[in-house]
Amino acid sequence: MLLVYKALLKQGRPSKVIIASAIASPDAIEFLKKHLPDTTEYWVGAIDMELTAQSYIVPGMGDAGDLAYGVKC
Repeated sequence: MLLVYKALLKQGRPSKVIIASAIASPDAIEFLKKHLPDTTEYWVGAIDMELTAQSYIVPGMGDAGDLAYGVKC
């Protein structure tokens, strides 16, 4: 998301920034708040408190498919 914002800045400064995400971690939100404008709005469906050592959300969005259709081979 930060890279997208930086790419947008090459075209001009956006009048408003809104981040919309189905799920996020507190660490990700904190990171974005440090690097995006103070006026940025954050719309998040759920905040997941648990991350793995690789910083993956547990269970991840891909896990929903696994649970619905069986484990990947």
